Amino acid sequence: MDLLHYQNTETIQRVLHTTRTIAIVGLSANELRASYFVGYYLKRHGYTVIPVNPRERQILGETSYPSLADVPVPIDVVNVFRAPAALPGIAREAVAAGAKALWCQFGVINEEGAKIAEDAGLDVVVDRCLKIEHARYVGRMHWLGFNTQRITSVRTGLQ
Repeated sequence: MDLLHYQNTETIQRVLHTTRTIAIVGLSANELRASYFVGYYLKRHGYTVIPVNPRERQILGETSYPSLADVPVPIDVVNVFRAPAALPGIAREAVAAGAKALWCQFGVINEEGAKIAEDAGLDVVVDRCLKIEHARYVGRMHWLGFNTQRITSVRTGLQ
């Protein structure tokens, strides 16, 4: 799988700048889980966050739905926090729900699932964190006030 194809900067920025409603598949009610932190962050930054988790009734003050098919409003992005093996089914649900994009968090890599969504015309981002990319491109990823526009542990020009 060519991950760089699914990590295109232009696609990431287009998705971030055109999205209002994000369905988070696998959003946890546990405040210590990454999915909860991402959902909280996105909600705080003005996005409508729709939890999709059959084990919960409510997360982040929002009704949690058992599947994407049960979500009663249009979805811009389906953000996935599930095991990679679940991605093909989730991609099919995202297509059926009329989502515009499928965003797979770190480690959620499944070529079949990405291809299903891409073949249906969805923008697809794989192995990237929606929160981190939002922070990077909206200018909230910085240290001591310096916006580097880049996330890396490698320091260039400093020796």
